[in-house]
Amino acid sequence: MILEWLIISVYSIALILIFMYALAQLNLLFNYLSARKKEDTSETFDFSNSEEIPFVTIQLPVYNELYVMERLLNNIAELEYPKDKLEIQVLDDSTDESFASTEAHVKLLEATGLDIKHVSRKDRVGFKAGALKEGLKTAKGEFIVIFDADFLPKKNWLKKTIPYFKDPKIGVVQTRWGHLNRNYSILTKVQAFALDAHFTLEQVGRNSKGHFINFNGTAGVWRKECILDAGNWEGDTLTEDLDLSYRAQLKDWKFKYLEEVETPAELPIVISAARSQQFRWNKGGAENFQKMAKRVLKSENVPFKTKVHSLLHLLNSTMFLNIFIVAILSIPMLYIKNEYEHLKMYFYVMSFFVFSTIIFFICYWVMYKIMYGGGFKMFVKYTGMFFTFFTIAMGFALHNSIAVLEGHMGKKSDFIRTPKFNITSLKDNWKDNKYLAKNVSPNVIIEGILMLYFGFGMYSAFVVGDQGGDFGLFPFHLMLFIGFGYVFFKSLTSKV
Repeated sequence: MILEWLIISVYSIALILIFMYALAQLNLLFNYLSARKKEDTSETFDFSNSEEIPFVTIQLPVYNELYVMERLLNNIAELEYPKDKLEIQVLDDSTDESFASTEAHVKLLEATGLDIKHVSRKDRVGFKAGALKEGLKTAKGEFIVIFDADFLPKKNWLKKTIPYFKDPKIGVVQTRWGHLNRNYSILTKVQAFALDAHFTLEQVGRNSKGHFINFNGTAGVWRKECILDAGNWEGDTLTEDLDLSYRAQLKDWKFKYLEEVETPAELPIVISAARSQQFRWNKGGAENFQKMAKRVLKSENVPFKTKVHSLLHLLNSTMFLNIFIVAILSIPMLYIKNEYEHLKMYFYVMSFFVFSTIIFFICYWVMYKIMYGGGFKMFVKYTGMFFTFFTIAMGFALHNSIAVLEGHMGKKSDFIRTPKFNITSLKDNWKDNKYLAKNVSPNVIIEGILMLYFGFGMYSAFVVGDQGGDFGLFPFHLMLFIGFGYVFFKSLTSKV
Protein backbone atom coordinates (compact mmCIF):
# COMPACT_ATOMS: atom_id res chain seq x y z
CA MET A 1 0.00 0.00 0.00
CA ILE A 2 3.00 2.32 0.49
CA LEU A 3 3.73 2.28 -3.25
CA GLU A 4 0.08 2.99 -4.03
CA TRP A 5 0.03 5.99 -1.70
CA LEU A 6 3.28 7.29 -3.18
CA ILE A 7 1.77 7.08 -6.67
CA ILE A 8 -1.41 8.79 -5.48
CA SER A 9 0.57 11.58 -3.76
CA VAL A 10 2.82 12.37 -6.73
CA TYR A 11 -0.13 12.18 -9.12
CA SER A 12 -2.17 14.55 -6.93
CA ILE A 13 0.62 17.12 -6.57
CA ALA A 14 1.13 17.21 -10.34
CA LEU A 15 -2.62 17.68 -10.91
CA ILE A 16 -2.76 20.49 -8.34
CA LEU A 17 0.18 22.31 -9.98
CA ILE A 18 -1.51 22.03 -13.39
CA PHE A 19 -4.72 23.39 -11.88
CA MET A 20 -2.86 26.35 -10.34
CA TYR A 21 -1.35 27.12 -13.72
CA ALA A 22 -4.83 26.94 -15.30
CA LEU A 23 -6.15 29.42 -12.73
CA ALA A 24 -3.28 31.77 -13.57
CA GLN A 25 -4.22 31.50 -17.25
CA LEU A 26 -7.82 32.36 -16.35
CA ASN A 27 -6.62 35.44 -14.48
CA LEU A 28 -4.60 36.45 -17.55
CA LEU A 29 -7.74 36.05 -19.66
CA PHE A 30 -9.59 38.54 -17.45
CA ASN A 31 -6.61 40.90 -17.70
CA TYR A 32 -6.54 40.48 -21.47
CA LEU A 33 -10.24 41.26 -21.91
CA SER A 34 -9.93 44.26 -19.59
CA ALA A 35 -6.93 45.59 -21.54
CA ARG A 36 -8.82 45.41 -24.85
CA LYS A 37 -11.39 47.89 -23.52
CA LYS A 38 -8.75 50.50 -22.69
CA GLU A 39 -7.43 53.09 -25.12
CA ASP A 40 -3.65 53.35 -25.42
CA THR A 41 -2.67 56.85 -24.30
CA SER A 42 1.10 56.31 -24.37
CA GLU A 43 3.22 59.35 -25.18
CA THR A 44 5.16 58.91 -28.44
CA PHE A 45 7.89 60.62 -30.44
CA ASP A 46 6.68 62.99 -33.15
CA PHE A 47 8.31 61.60 -36.29
CA SER A 48 7.22 64.63 -38.30
CA ASN A 49 9.91 66.47 -36.32
CA SER A 50 13.27 65.13 -37.50
CA GLU A 51 14.91 66.20 -34.25
CA GLU A 52 12.76 63.70 -32.32
CA ILE A 53 13.77 60.74 -34.49
CA PRO A 54 16.41 58.80 -32.54
CA PHE A 55 19.38 56.84 -33.89
CA VAL A 56 18.62 53.11 -34.21
CA THR A 57 20.89 50.08 -34.56
CA ILE A 58 19.43 46.90 -36.05
CA GLN A 59 21.21 43.72 -34.98
CA LEU A 60 20.84 40.53 -37.03
CA PRO A 61 22.42 37.64 -35.06
CA VAL A 62 22.90 34.79 -37.55
CA TYR A 63 24.63 31.42 -37.64
CA ASN A 64 24.74 29.20 -40.75
CA GLU A 65 21.55 30.54 -42.34
CA LEU A 66 22.26 29.72 -45.99
CA TYR A 67 18.62 29.48 -47.06
CA VAL A 68 17.22 32.72 -45.63
CA MET A 69 20.06 35.29 -45.52
CA GLU A 70 19.34 36.94 -48.86
CA ARG A 71 15.63 37.22 -48.02
CA LEU A 72 16.44 38.68 -44.60
CA LEU A 73 18.94 41.27 -45.82
CA ASN A 74 16.73 42.46 -48.67
CA ASN A 75 13.79 42.79 -46.30
CA ILE A 76 15.72 44.77 -43.68
CA ALA A 77 17.13 47.06 -46.37
CA GLU A 78 13.58 48.11 -47.25
CA LEU A 79 12.65 49.33 -43.76
CA GLU A 80 11.49 52.95 -43.83
CA TYR A 81 13.70 55.09 -41.60
CA PRO A 82 16.09 58.03 -42.19
CA LYS A 83 19.34 56.52 -43.44
CA ASP A 84 21.41 58.99 -41.45
CA LYS A 85 19.87 57.62 -38.24
CA LEU A 86 20.01 53.92 -38.99
CA GLU A 87 22.78 51.37 -38.60
CA ILE A 88 22.58 47.63 -39.40
CA GLN A 89 24.90 45.07 -37.83
CA VAL A 90 24.95 41.58 -39.34
CA LEU A 91 26.38 39.64 -36.39
CA ASP A 92 27.57 36.58 -38.30
CA ASP A 93 28.97 33.56 -36.41
CA SER A 94 28.61 31.31 -39.47
CA THR A 95 31.12 28.55 -40.16
CA ASP A 96 29.89 27.45 -43.60
CA GLU A 97 29.61 28.90 -47.11
CA SER A 98 26.83 31.26 -46.02
CA PHE A 99 29.47 33.52 -44.44
CA ALA A 100 31.02 34.45 -47.82
CA SER A 101 27.69 34.93 -49.57
CA THR A 102 26.41 37.09 -46.71
CA GLU A 103 29.57 39.20 -46.79
CA ALA A 104 29.16 39.76 -50.52
CA HIS A 105 25.50 40.72 -50.17
CA VAL A 106 26.28 43.14 -47.34
CA LYS A 107 28.80 44.90 -49.59
CA LEU A 108 26.17 45.28 -52.32
CA LEU A 109 23.75 46.87 -49.85
CA GLU A 110 26.49 49.08 -48.42
CA ALA A 111 27.15 50.39 -51.92
CA THR A 112 23.56 51.73 -52.03
CA GLY A 113 24.36 54.08 -49.14
CA LEU A 114 23.02 51.87 -46.37
CA ASP A 115 25.04 51.89 -43.13
CA ILE A 116 25.42 48.12 -42.85
CA LYS A 117 28.34 46.16 -41.44
CA HIS A 118 29.26 42.47 -41.54
CA VAL A 119 30.53 41.70 -38.02
CA SER A 120 32.24 38.43 -37.10
CA ARG A 121 34.01 36.94 -34.07
CA LYS A 122 36.86 34.49 -33.63
CA ASP A 123 34.65 32.08 -31.64
CA ARG A 124 31.01 31.61 -30.56
CA VAL A 125 31.51 32.28 -26.85
CA GLY A 126 28.06 32.89 -25.36
CA PHE A 127 26.38 31.91 -28.64
CA LYS A 128 23.60 34.39 -29.55
CA ALA A 129 23.99 36.34 -26.31
CA GLY A 130 27.72 36.65 -26.97
CA ALA A 131 27.15 37.93 -30.49
CA LEU A 132 24.65 40.55 -29.32
CA LYS A 133 26.98 41.67 -26.54
CA GLU A 134 29.91 41.95 -28.96
CA GLY A 135 27.85 44.01 -31.40
CA LEU A 136 26.69 46.31 -28.62
CA LYS A 137 30.27 47.45 -28.05
CA THR A 138 30.28 49.36 -31.34
CA ALA A 139 26.55 49.99 -31.78
CA LYS A 140 25.87 53.66 -32.45
CA GLY A 141 22.13 53.48 -31.80
CA GLU A 142 20.33 54.66 -28.71
CA PHE A 143 17.86 51.85 -29.43
CA ILE A 144 18.72 48.29 -30.45
CA VAL A 145 16.38 46.36 -32.75
CA ILE A 146 16.86 42.58 -32.96
CA PHE A 147 15.61 40.23 -35.69
CA ASP A 148 16.32 36.53 -36.07
CA ALA A 149 17.08 35.27 -39.57
CA ASP A 150 13.55 34.08 -40.40
CA PHE A 151 11.70 37.29 -39.46
CA LEU A 152 10.35 39.66 -42.10
CA PRO A 153 9.17 42.96 -40.59
CA LYS A 154 6.96 45.24 -42.66
CA LYS A 155 8.41 48.45 -44.09
CA ASN A 156 6.81 50.69 -41.45
CA TRP A 157 7.88 48.50 -38.51
CA LEU A 158 10.34 51.01 -37.03
CA LYS A 159 7.82 53.82 -37.27
CA LYS A 160 5.32 51.73 -35.31
CA THR A 161 7.68 50.74 -32.50
CA ILE A 162 10.41 53.35 -31.89
CA PRO A 163 7.99 56.23 -31.02
CA TYR A 164 6.95 54.54 -27.75
CA PHE A 165 10.40 55.11 -26.30
CA LYS A 166 9.55 58.75 -25.64
CA ASP A 167 8.62 57.46 -22.18
CA PRO A 168 12.07 57.27 -20.53
CA LYS A 169 10.95 54.36 -18.33
CA ILE A 170 10.32 52.09 -21.33
CA GLY A 171 13.22 49.68 -21.74
CA VAL A 172 11.72 47.28 -24.30
CA VAL A 173 9.08 47.32 -27.00
CA GLN A 174 8.02 43.84 -28.12
CA THR A 175 5.79 42.98 -31.09
CA ARG A 176 3.59 39.98 -31.80
CA TRP A 177 4.93 37.17 -33.97
CA GLY A 178 3.06 36.28 -37.13
CA HIS A 179 3.45 33.05 -39.10
CA LEU A 180 4.47 32.94 -42.76
CA ASN A 181 3.69 29.23 -43.11
CA ARG A 182 0.91 28.66 -40.56
CA ASN A 183 -1.11 26.38 -42.87
CA TYR A 184 1.81 24.33 -44.22
CA SER A 185 1.02 21.24 -42.10
CA ILE A 186 -0.59 20.02 -38.88
CA LEU A 187 2.73 20.65 -37.12
CA THR A 188 2.88 24.32 -38.17
CA LYS A 189 -0.80 24.83 -37.30
CA VAL A 190 -0.22 23.45 -33.82
CA GLN A 191 2.86 25.63 -33.27
CA ALA A 192 1.00 28.72 -34.49
CA PHE A 193 -1.93 27.91 -32.19
CA ALA A 194 0.36 27.72 -29.15
CA LEU A 195 2.32 30.85 -30.04
CA ASP A 196 -0.86 32.83 -30.69
CA ALA A 197 -1.97 32.08 -27.14
CA HIS A 198 1.36 33.29 -25.77
CA PHE A 199 1.43 36.46 -27.87
CA THR A 200 -2.13 37.50 -27.04
CA LEU A 201 -3.46 36.05 -23.80
CA GLU A 202 -0.16 35.81 -21.90
CA GLN A 203 1.83 38.81 -23.09
CA VAL A 204 -1.10 41.25 -23.03
CA GLY A 205 -2.54 39.71 -19.85
CA ARG A 206 0.71 40.20 -17.95
CA ASN A 207 1.81 43.50 -19.49
CA SER A 208 -1.56 45.21 -18.98
CA LYS A 209 -1.30 44.78 -15.20
CA GLY A 210 2.39 45.61 -14.92
CA HIS A 211 3.48 41.99 -14.40
CA PHE A 212 6.78 40.80 -15.85
CA ILE A 213 6.81 39.74 -19.50
CA ASN A 214 9.69 38.61 -21.66
CA PHE A 215 11.38 39.99 -24.71
CA ASN A 216 10.94 37.09 -27.14
CA GLY A 217 14.48 37.09 -28.51
CA THR A 218 13.50 38.83 -31.74
CA ALA A 219 11.02 41.27 -33.30
CA GLY A 220 11.54 43.79 -30.53
CA VAL A 221 13.54 46.85 -29.51
CA TRP A 222 15.75 47.48 -26.48
CA ARG A 223 16.85 50.80 -25.08
CA LYS A 224 20.65 50.44 -25.04
CA GLU A 225 20.81 52.05 -21.61
CA CYS A 226 18.40 49.38 -20.31
CA ILE A 227 20.58 46.52 -21.57
CA LEU A 228 23.67 47.96 -19.88
CA ASP A 229 21.86 48.88 -16.66
CA ALA A 230 20.48 45.33 -16.36
CA GLY A 231 23.96 43.83 -16.66
CA ASN A 232 24.17 43.23 -20.43
CA TRP A 233 23.61 39.94 -22.27
CA GLU A 234 24.66 36.76 -20.48
CA GLY A 235 25.09 33.36 -22.10
CA ASP A 236 24.70 31.12 -19.05
CA THR A 237 21.16 30.04 -20.01
CA LEU A 238 19.66 28.91 -23.33
CA THR A 239 17.06 31.69 -23.23
CA GLU A 240 19.17 34.80 -22.88
CA ASP A 241 16.11 36.90 -23.80
CA LEU A 242 14.09 35.75 -20.77
CA ASP A 243 17.12 36.20 -18.52
CA LEU A 244 17.83 39.80 -19.52
CA SER A 245 14.09 40.61 -19.47
CA TYR A 246 13.78 39.67 -15.81
CA ARG A 247 16.98 41.41 -14.80
CA ALA A 248 15.76 44.59 -16.52
CA GLN A 249 12.32 44.52 -14.92
CA LEU A 250 13.84 43.87 -11.50
CA LYS A 251 15.66 47.19 -12.05
CA ASP A 252 12.26 48.86 -12.63
CA TRP A 253 12.43 49.15 -16.42
CA LYS A 254 9.00 48.97 -18.10
CA PHE A 255 8.14 46.82 -21.10
CA LYS A 256 5.67 47.83 -23.79
CA TYR A 257 3.91 45.05 -25.69
CA LEU A 258 2.29 45.87 -29.05
CA GLU A 259 -0.27 43.22 -29.95
CA GLU A 260 -1.38 45.16 -33.01
CA VAL A 261 2.09 45.16 -34.61
CA GLU A 262 2.61 41.77 -36.25
CA THR A 263 6.05 40.58 -37.34
CA PRO A 264 5.84 37.52 -39.64
CA ALA A 265 8.30 34.64 -39.25
CA GLU A 266 8.82 31.06 -40.38
CA LEU A 267 7.70 28.14 -38.22
CA PRO A 268 9.75 24.92 -38.16
CA ILE A 269 8.22 22.58 -40.77
CA VAL A 270 9.83 19.30 -39.74
CA ILE A 271 9.59 17.76 -36.31
CA SER A 272 13.36 17.59 -35.82
CA ALA A 273 13.56 21.39 -36.10
CA ALA A 274 10.57 21.81 -33.79
CA ARG A 275 12.19 19.45 -31.28
CA SER A 276 15.43 21.45 -31.15
CA GLN A 277 13.49 24.69 -30.68
CA GLN A 278 11.23 23.20 -28.00
CA PHE A 279 14.22 21.75 -26.16
CA ARG A 280 16.03 25.10 -26.07
CA TRP A 281 12.96 27.05 -24.94
CA ASN A 282 11.93 24.58 -22.24
CA LYS A 283 15.41 23.98 -20.85
CA GLY A 284 16.10 27.72 -20.91
CA GLY A 285 12.88 28.38 -19.01
CA ALA A 286 13.91 25.96 -16.25
CA GLU A 287 17.42 27.44 -16.16
CA ASN A 288 15.96 30.89 -15.68
CA PHE A 289 13.70 29.69 -12.88
CA GLN A 290 16.80 28.50 -11.07
CA LYS A 291 18.60 31.76 -11.81
CA MET A 292 15.85 34.30 -11.22
CA ALA A 293 13.26 32.86 -8.78
CA LYS A 294 15.07 33.92 -5.59
CA ARG A 295 15.79 37.38 -7.00
CA VAL A 296 12.09 37.85 -7.78
CA LEU A 297 10.98 36.64 -4.34
CA LYS A 298 13.53 38.79 -2.49
CA SER A 299 12.83 41.94 -4.50
CA GLU A 300 11.18 44.59 -2.34
CA ASN A 301 9.84 46.62 -5.26
CA VAL A 302 7.89 43.79 -6.91
CA PRO A 303 4.21 43.45 -5.82
CA PHE A 304 3.06 40.07 -4.43
CA LYS A 305 0.73 39.31 -7.36
CA THR A 306 3.52 40.08 -9.83
CA LYS A 307 5.80 37.71 -7.93
CA VAL A 308 3.20 34.93 -8.22
CA HIS A 309 2.73 35.48 -11.95
CA SER A 310 6.50 35.71 -12.42
CA LEU A 311 7.13 32.37 -10.73
CA LEU A 312 4.39 30.69 -12.77
CA HIS A 313 5.82 32.33 -15.89
CA LEU A 314 9.29 30.97 -15.13
CA LEU A 315 7.71 27.57 -14.46
CA ASN A 316 5.84 27.52 -17.79
CA SER A 317 8.04 24.80 -19.23
CA THR A 318 7.84 22.75 -16.02
CA MET A 319 4.15 22.16 -16.78
CA PHE A 320 5.31 19.62 -19.36
CA LEU A 321 6.95 17.65 -16.56
CA ASN A 322 3.72 17.69 -14.56
CA ILE A 323 1.74 16.57 -17.61
CA PHE A 324 4.22 13.75 -18.21
CA ILE A 325 3.97 12.63 -14.57
CA VAL A 326 0.15 12.60 -14.71
CA ALA A 327 0.26 10.69 -18.01
CA ILE A 328 2.67 8.00 -16.80
CA LEU A 329 0.89 7.49 -13.47
CA SER A 330 -2.64 7.53 -14.92
CA ILE A 331 -2.50 3.83 -15.84
CA PRO A 332 -1.37 2.63 -12.38
CA MET A 333 -4.01 4.99 -10.94
CA LEU A 334 -6.67 3.28 -13.06
CA TYR A 335 -5.80 -0.06 -11.47
CA ILE A 336 -5.51 1.40 -7.96
CA LYS A 337 -8.94 2.97 -8.30
CA ASN A 338 -10.55 -0.34 -9.17
CA GLU A 339 -8.62 -2.38 -6.61
CA TYR A 340 -9.31 -0.28 -3.51
CA GLU A 341 -13.03 0.41 -3.10
CA HIS A 342 -12.52 2.81 -0.18
CA LEU A 343 -10.47 5.18 -2.38
CA LYS A 344 -13.21 5.79 -4.92
CA MET A 345 -14.38 8.99 -3.20
CA TYR A 346 -10.86 10.38 -3.56
CA PHE A 347 -10.97 9.78 -7.31
CA TYR A 348 -14.32 11.54 -7.58
CA VAL A 349 -12.79 14.56 -5.86
CA MET A 350 -9.69 14.47 -8.06
CA SER A 351 -11.88 14.40 -11.18
CA PHE A 352 -12.60 18.01 -10.25
CA PHE A 353 -9.33 18.81 -11.98
CA VAL A 354 -10.92 18.14 -15.35
CA PHE A 355 -11.73 21.83 -14.92
CA SER A 356 -8.10 22.55 -15.82
CA THR A 357 -8.79 21.39 -19.36
CA ILE A 358 -12.05 23.33 -19.45
CA ILE A 359 -10.25 26.50 -18.33
CA PHE A 360 -7.62 26.11 -21.05
CA PHE A 361 -10.38 25.43 -23.59
CA ILE A 362 -12.22 28.63 -22.65
CA CYS A 363 -9.09 30.80 -22.54
CA TYR A 364 -7.87 29.64 -25.93
CA TRP A 365 -11.33 29.95 -27.46
CA VAL A 366 -11.62 33.60 -26.45
CA MET A 367 -8.20 34.26 -28.01
CA TYR A 368 -9.10 32.31 -31.15
CA LYS A 369 -12.46 34.08 -31.56
CA ILE A 370 -10.89 37.53 -31.26
CA MET A 371 -8.23 36.70 -33.85
CA TYR A 372 -10.32 34.74 -36.38
CA GLY A 373 -13.98 35.40 -35.61
CA GLY A 374 -16.75 33.52 -33.85
CA GLY A 375 -19.82 31.57 -34.95
CA PHE A 376 -20.69 27.88 -34.86
CA LYS A 377 -18.43 26.86 -37.77
CA MET A 378 -15.43 28.61 -36.25
CA PHE A 379 -16.19 27.02 -32.88
CA VAL A 380 -16.20 23.56 -34.45
CA LYS A 381 -12.95 24.35 -36.26
CA TYR A 382 -11.46 25.65 -33.02
CA THR A 383 -12.53 22.58 -31.05
CA GLY A 384 -10.77 20.32 -33.53
CA MET A 385 -7.67 22.53 -33.43
CA PHE A 386 -7.65 22.65 -29.62
CA PHE A 387 -7.67 18.89 -29.19
CA THR A 388 -5.17 18.43 -32.02
CA PHE A 389 -2.88 20.89 -30.26
CA PHE A 390 -3.27 19.17 -26.88
CA THR A 391 -2.72 15.75 -28.39
CA ILE A 392 0.52 16.66 -30.16
CA ALA A 393 1.72 18.78 -27.23
CA MET A 394 1.36 15.74 -24.98
CA GLY A 395 3.39 13.77 -27.52
CA PHE A 396 6.27 16.18 -26.82
CA ALA A 397 5.96 15.63 -23.06
CA LEU A 398 8.93 13.26 -22.68
CA HIS A 399 11.22 15.37 -24.89
CA ASN A 400 10.31 18.59 -23.09
CA SER A 401 10.43 16.99 -19.63
CA ILE A 402 14.03 15.90 -20.25
CA ALA A 403 14.83 19.50 -21.24
CA VAL A 404 13.17 20.82 -18.08
CA LEU A 405 14.99 18.36 -15.80
CA GLU A 406 18.34 19.24 -17.38
CA GLY A 407 17.58 22.92 -16.85
CA HIS A 408 16.66 22.50 -13.18
CA MET A 409 19.66 20.26 -12.51
CA GLY A 410 22.10 22.70 -14.10
CA LYS A 411 23.31 20.45 -16.92
CA LYS A 412 24.86 22.70 -19.57
CA SER A 413 24.44 22.24 -23.31
CA ASP A 414 25.21 24.17 -26.47
CA PHE A 415 22.80 26.64 -28.03
CA ILE A 416 21.36 24.60 -30.94
CA ARG A 417 19.68 27.03 -33.25
CA THR A 418 16.57 26.04 -35.17
CA PRO A 419 17.31 25.33 -38.86
CA LYS A 420 15.46 27.58 -41.30
CA PHE A 421 14.01 26.45 -44.62
CA ASN A 422 12.52 29.41 -46.54
CA ILE A 423 9.58 27.16 -47.40
CA THR A 424 5.91 28.13 -47.37
CA SER A 425 4.41 25.72 -49.93
CA LEU A 426 4.08 21.93 -49.96
CA LYS A 427 5.67 22.02 -53.41
CA ASP A 428 8.95 23.24 -51.92
CA ASN A 429 11.55 20.62 -51.01
CA TRP A 430 13.17 20.59 -47.57
CA LYS A 431 14.75 17.12 -47.55
CA ASP A 432 18.10 18.40 -48.88
CA ASN A 433 18.44 20.99 -46.12
CA LYS A 434 22.07 20.60 -44.98
CA TYR A 435 21.33 21.69 -41.41
CA LEU A 436 19.04 18.80 -40.53
CA ALA A 437 20.65 16.34 -38.13
CA LYS A 438 21.07 12.85 -39.56
CA ASN A 439 20.87 10.64 -36.47
CA VAL A 440 17.82 9.36 -34.63
CA SER A 441 17.75 10.31 -30.95
CA PRO A 442 17.43 7.43 -28.45
CA ASN A 443 14.53 9.38 -26.95
CA VAL A 444 12.50 8.66 -30.08
CA ILE A 445 12.61 4.94 -29.31
CA ILE A 446 11.27 5.66 -25.81
CA GLU A 447 8.48 7.71 -27.39
CA GLY A 448 7.57 4.66 -29.47
CA ILE A 449 7.47 2.54 -26.31
CA LEU A 450 5.26 5.16 -24.64
CA MET A 451 2.87 4.97 -27.60
CA LEU A 452 2.49 1.24 -26.87
CA TYR A 453 2.20 1.96 -23.12
CA PHE A 454 -0.79 4.22 -23.66
CA GLY A 455 -2.23 1.70 -26.09
CA PHE A 456 -2.13 -0.67 -23.09
CA GLY A 457 -3.90 2.03 -21.08
CA MET A 458 -6.72 2.04 -23.63
CA TYR A 459 -6.93 -1.74 -23.43
CA SER A 460 -7.02 -1.54 -19.63
CA ALA A 461 -10.23 0.48 -19.76
CA PHE A 462 -12.02 -2.64 -21.02
CA VAL A 463 -10.67 -5.11 -18.44
CA VAL A 464 -10.51 -3.32 -15.07
CA GLY A 465 -13.34 -3.30 -12.56
CA ASP A 466 -16.36 -5.50 -12.05
CA GLN A 467 -18.84 -3.45 -14.05
CA GLY A 468 -17.54 -4.10 -17.57
CA GLY A 469 -14.66 -1.64 -17.61
CA ASP A 470 -13.71 1.89 -16.59
CA PHE A 471 -13.58 4.38 -19.46
CA GLY A 472 -13.00 7.61 -17.50
CA LEU A 473 -9.37 7.90 -18.65
CA PHE A 474 -9.89 6.38 -22.09
CA PRO A 475 -10.02 9.74 -23.98
CA PHE A 476 -6.85 10.87 -22.17
CA HIS A 477 -5.00 7.66 -23.07
CA LEU A 478 -6.26 7.86 -26.66
CA MET A 479 -4.83 11.38 -27.01
CA LEU A 480 -1.52 10.25 -25.49
CA PHE A 481 -1.41 7.23 -27.81
CA ILE A 482 -1.97 9.42 -30.88
CA GLY A 483 0.36 12.17 -29.62
CA PHE A 484 3.33 9.93 -28.92
CA GLY A 485 2.63 7.96 -32.09
CA TYR A 486 2.66 11.17 -34.16
CA VAL A 487 5.95 12.36 -32.64
CA PHE A 488 7.51 8.89 -32.93
CA PHE A 489 6.69 8.26 -36.60
CA LYS A 490 7.32 11.85 -37.72
CA SER A 491 10.69 11.83 -35.95
CA LEU A 492 11.71 8.66 -37.77
CA THR A 493 10.69 9.97 -41.18
CA SER A 494 12.29 13.40 -40.81
CA LYS A 495 15.47 12.11 -39.14
CA VAL A 496 15.96 13.76 -35.77
